[in-house]
Amino acid sequence: MPPILPATRRALLLQGAGVVIASSLPLGWRDARAQAVALRPTPSQTEGPFYPVALPADRDADLLRNGRAVYTPRQVAWVGGTVTDTQGRPLAGGVVEIWQCDEAGHYHHPGDGDRADAAFQGFGQVTLARDGRFRFRTLRPAPYTGRTPHIHVKVKLGGRELLTTQFYVQGDPGNARDALWRRLDAEAQAALTRPFVPGPDGFSADYAVVVRT
Repeated sequence: MPPILPATRRALLLQGAGVVIASSLPLGWRDARAQAVALRPTPSQTEGPFYPVALPADRDADLLRNGRAVYTPRQVAWVGGTVTDTQGRPLAGGVVEIWQCDEAGHYHHPGDGDRADAAFQGFGQVTLARDGRFRFRTLRPAPYTGRTPHIHVKVKLGGRELLTTQFYVQGDPGNARDALWRRLDAEAQAALTRPFVPGPDGFSADYAVVVRT
């Protein structure tokens, strides 16, 4: 009868055997195991008809100032979050763009009659730092005919478009009537829908964006 090994030694031997077995698996199996723990990419959604024909001269992270003009919405919002790849690595150097309608539901776009308030920038663009974070000062998204409140989003890296999607407001009654939001499964809805939390300088919402690189 073989000798009974101490528990700690047995554990070490089993651990070592597990490493040997894992390293001897075919490469495809090991890749499949790695992919199984990867983060789910943020779901894409339509760009919509109102992406700028030409990017505006003022396209910084403050959408409530357009040149020298100041837009004063009823509900200021800080919209931010992080962008990572599917392994959780920050997308340093990537670019996040957002665009949305003003409080009256109008865009800066000829397809919408260029009826947006001239003081509202309507489009913003930031470059991600090493931690992959982004933040915009804007308004709490407003509804317009046929759509629940939302913000359009693009993520780019080195000139490549990695993602186009939309951000939604948790708890907004318009969500359940919105065809694009209802088309998402529960997990996708959760990824794109966040609470807008009131604070001393406006609402704040935070989104975790995951892209395939």
